[in-house]
Amino acid sequence: MGDKGDGPVPSPQQARAQASAITSGKTAPEVEAAPTSQLRELFDGPRLSPGQRRIAQYLIEHITEAAFLSITELADRVGVSQPSVTRFAGAVGFSGYPALRERLQSIALKALAGGPGEPDRANELQAAVDAELANLENLRRDFADPDRVIHIGRELSRSTPLTVLGLRIAESLAEYFGYAARRIHPDVRLVTRGGSVAYDALLQSREAGGSWVLAFAMPRHSHETLQAVRVAHRVGLKVALITDLALGPLADEADVTFATGTGSRLVFDSYAAPNVMAAALLQAMTDADPERTQARLEKYEQVSDQHQFFVRD
Repeated sequence: MGDKGDGPVPSPQQARAQASAITSGKTAPEVEAAPTSQLRELFDGPRLSPGQRRIAQYLIEHITEAAFLSITELADRVGVSQPSVTRFAGAVGFSGYPALRERLQSIALKALAGGPGEPDRANELQAAVDAELANLENLRRDFADPDRVIHIGRELSRSTPLTVLGLRIAESLAEYFGYAARRIHPDVRLVTRGGSVAYDALLQSREAGGSWVLAFAMPRHSHETLQAVRVAHRVGLKVALITDLALGPLADEADVTFATGTGSRLVFDSYAAPNVMAAALLQAMTDADPERTQARLEKYEQVSDQHQFFVRD
């Protein structure tokens, strides 16, 4: 044990903040990105039409099967014309559908070779957990290179105030992030109502010196969220988005998108991977300004002890 004169013993939360700092760079370069992430990166660059986004989303969701479909079969599955598939292939950088299919098959074969074997017969609850485990495994592979998370965490940390937006079912994710972020950031503003209320909050945040909004958008995606993101840009704020899709109108409007899978096997979706993504950004924020983090956590511990916020376990 250290000498008592070395300084105060950090609280468990302070110790966790220090011990879990994110290391920059690809710590596991041999780990290839998840198939869904490879496809999102492939399709994320060009501006796609609504029909082309439908093709892209079908390929993302059904890669191991869709990669081996003929152009006619793919067009029928998606509900578009064969020329639309050809134009889509050109839009994402390929000479035609055969060249695109060759790339898709390469991704699909690696996914099939490295994927888990058939699970034991499971009931619906177990199947829902299996789906979330797959989402988390994809996120883990994406985290092989954490530099983008580190960069955006630094930007969110510098934005004062920092606005956190989550409407409808995404409100719970925004509430979680906002609650934790207030422990380490001096001015966090939560926006959970759309329309003119969101407009006022975003405008005030920008006028107060804020530069970034962290937005959460989960299915079903609302027009209110899309409008709020557009308003944020209109007033001069940048937008980091945590959502389930890297393609579509919301991702098109965001400055940076963190796409994570959601659990959809039960009546209501579950959000294991988006919650971990949010926690990773919180960690990156603590790493961005360790002195401020330490000071704020110490102050919070003093206040919580003084007012007995928590039960002593």
